[in-house]
Amino acid sequence: MHSAISLSAFDAAAIVVVAAAFLSYINHRYIGLPHVIGLTVMGAMASTLLIVLDEFIPGLTIADAVEQFLTGIDFSQTLMEGMLSFLLFAGALHVDLVELKKGWLAVLLLSTLGVLLSTLIVGAAFYVLTAFVGLPTSFIWCLVFGALISPTDPVSVLGILRRFAVPPSLQATVAGESLFNDGVGVVVFSILLSAATTGADFSFMEGLKLFTFEAGGGIAVGLITGYIAFHMMRSVDEYALEVLISLAVVMGGYSLCSTVHFAGPVAMAVAGLLIGNYGVSYAMSDVTRDYVLKFWELIDELLNSVLFLLIGLEIIVISLTPQLAILGLAAIPLVLAGRALAVGGPMLLLAPFGLIGKGGYRILVWGGLRGGISIALALALPEGETREILLAATFFVVLFSVLIQGSTVGRIVRRIGRGSEAEKAPAPAE
Repeated sequence: MHSAISLSAFDAAAIVVVAAAFLSYINHRYIGLPHVIGLTVMGAMASTLLIVLDEFIPGLTIADAVEQFLTGIDFSQTLMEGMLSFLLFAGALHVDLVELKKGWLAVLLLSTLGVLLSTLIVGAAFYVLTAFVGLPTSFIWCLVFGALISPTDPVSVLGILRRFAVPPSLQATVAGESLFNDGVGVVVFSILLSAATTGADFSFMEGLKLFTFEAGGGIAVGLITGYIAFHMMRSVDEYALEVLISLAVVMGGYSLCSTVHFAGPVAMAVAGLLIGNYGVSYAMSDVTRDYVLKFWELIDELLNSVLFLLIGLEIIVISLTPQLAILGLAAIPLVLAGRALAVGGPMLLLAPFGLIGKGGYRILVWGGLRGGISIALALALPEGETREILLAATFFVVLFSVLIQGSTVGRIVRRIGRGSEAEKAPAPAE
């Protein structure tokens, strides 16, 4: 037996950053996959290789050492209590609030009703699926799976959307949904997990009250911290200080939300929108604006690199069996169908307003990527057989989402762009 690996927080961070930098270089220099996809692929391949080596070379135990290292990092806490606040704030900085206001109803319905519909549809279907493959799971835990797999990460698709003829309003809708459904999904997950672990009967009205308290509190914290930061930035012209103020908003605001049990992700989305629009436009000089935006772009790039590398490496913690593999593979089309129905419901309500076209529906469905938040929530589940079932299904869905959806969504956007251009082109003269 090998003794447990004992590393300081700095050592762990150094190992992950060095690995992310090295693999990013290899991918950029020799492979050429999109950045986050390349890191996920190489992390997954490294995990698989270590598992195979341990299987065929008894006594090697490299996989065990890596698993101990990843357990020491505590992916769930690292993402939910640290990285998520920075990623959401950085993403919100680049969302056009004017365009977001035009589609506010679409964002509201997709990030609330859409998440609730997805949770219910996926949870009910997953309940049937687990029974079918011989791994019956209680309905409340299936709803927990529906909640943790419902938050999407289409912010990563925005770079693709900007390169093609996609209306700014659709870009803002995709970004707005991703920012706010993260917060809503986490709150719904917390409520359902509490009901599942305590065995108490789930009360819809009690859940609604708790949801309103947490989400409303998050909005309030985001507005207050963003407003204070805006006025502080407007009263000075010193880029280093203003970068520091933006950091204080993220770290202090999220910490406050965690202490008083408000929705921290919602707070960061609101604060980022305020500073990214009003702060950037009215409180910063050109020099400061350049420094602040580039600083947060670097933070976003660094954290995404670490996040997607860890997603690939975390495969090593799954105790995969043939039954779990079948369940995971079957969960992929199930979650995609749930996404299609959950987006379709709000779109029926939005149809009279003409807020989202047919092309927008396809982008929202296929571009609704699952990522680190879903894995972090799954890893936060209490130990037991149910955790293994939900964790395996989550990993299969997330890997498919990142590797397949992430690498093909650009083609869908390109086709939609061509179709839009064809519709706008004048008819040929006869």
